[in-house]
Amino acid sequence: MAADELSRAMTLSWRDLSKVIPWGDTFEGISPAGRDVEVERNYLWAVDEGGDILCEVAVYGGPSRYDQGARARGVISRKG
Repeated sequence: MAADELSRAMTLSWRDLSKVIPWGDTFEGISPAGRDVEVERNYLWAVDEGGDILCEVAVYGGPSRYDQGARARGVISRKG
């Protein structure tokens, strides 16, 4: 589910994200197995401000299970 959410999160354009970075959000969802989960997305500068954007996604079964959650990350290139 983390990889699937990452593919959606990375559809945002560098141009749009660069205006609000650093930015993140968390929302509740249902996993493919039918479990209640929290999905967290974060967008940060990968290295230097104004460069590539690091996108991180975490899917976990509530705050107490954050460390056991699934994670995925990717880079949105400035060069697009």
